[in-house]
Amino acid sequence: MRILAAGVSGFLGSRLVDRLRAEGHEVVQLVRRPAPGAAQVRWNPSAGELDPAVVANADAVVNLAGAGVGDRRWNDRYRELLRTSRVDTTRTLARTIAGLPAADRPKVLLNASAIGWYGDTGDRPVTEETPAGEGFLADMCRVWEAATGPAEDAGVRVVRLRTGYALDREAGFLKPQLLPFRLGIGGPLAGGRQWMPWISLADWLAAAEFLLVRDDLAGSVNVVAPAPVTNAEFTRELGRALHRPAVMPVPAFALRILLGGLATEALTSARVLPGVLPEAGFSYQHPDLRSALRVALDG
Repeated sequence: MRILAAGVSGFLGSRLVDRLRAEGHEVVQLVRRPAPGAAQVRWNPSAGELDPAVVANADAVVNLAGAGVGDRRWNDRYRELLRTSRVDTTRTLARTIAGLPAADRPKVLLNASAIGWYGDTGDRPVTEETPAGEGFLADMCRVWEAATGPAEDAGVRVVRLRTGYALDREAGFLKPQLLPFRLGIGGPLAGGRQWMPWISLADWLAAAEFLLVRDDLAGSVNVVAPAPVTNAEFTRELGRALHRPAVMPVPAFALRILLGGLATEALTSARVLPGVLPEAGFSYQHPDLRSALRVALDG
C-alpha cells in the first residue's frame, strides 16, 4: 500500500511510519520544508496548497498533524496554533481528496482526533456515540473532525482517531512524570479523582494499522484501552512500577500556576471506553495498566 502521511515526525507518527514500512508499505511524508528526496513531498497547509497529483498516487492518507497540546504554556496565541495546525491540515487534505476524480481518490483517510472531544464527563462512561462536550479542546475537536467532511462526502472511508494517553517513557503523558516519581515526590493531581483514558504504545500502533486496513470500519473511534483508571489509580501503579512512593499530591492551584489554561484540561475527567475496536475484533496486547506501564518503562 502506498501511504501519504502528514504530521508523522512526532512521537506517535514516527513510530507509526516505522511500523508501516516494516510491514512492507510505502510511506511518503508531507513536509513544510524543502523536500530532500522521493520519500518526502512539500506542501503548505496554512495556505491550502497541496499538489493533487501527490494525493492521487496514494492508496491511503494518514494525518496526525497538530501542535503539541503539552508542549508549552497556553495563551490565546498558542490556543489558536493548536486549532489551526489541526484544522488547516485536515481541511487541505480532505478538500484535495474530494477534488480528485473518483477513480483517483485514496481509499481511506485516517485522521487524528482526541479524547478531548468529550470534555469533562466526571464519572460517566462515554463511547463513540457520545456527543461532543464543552471546553476548548472539545470545541477544537468538533471543528477538527468536521474538517474531514469533504472527503467523507466524496465517498472516501474516513476514520477519526480519538486517542487517549499513549504510554511511552520517551514522550507524551508519561515522560514528564518519571523524574518526580523517581525522586520520590510523585503523587496524584488535585486529588486524583479524574478519569484517564490511556493506551499502550504497542496497542495504539496496532490499532492504527488495524483501522487503516479494515475497509469495513469508518467514523470516529476511541483509541483507548478497555480499562480507564482514575489519576489516583494511575499514580499508584506508576509508583509501584518504579518502586517509589506516590504520596505527594499536586494541588490544583499549583497546576494552574505551572500550566495556565492547560491545567483545566489536565484536570478534566473523561471515562472514555472503546466501542468500535472491541466490536471489530481488535485484540489488545496490554488491556491492563500494570502490563502497559511495565512495557513502557522497560522500553
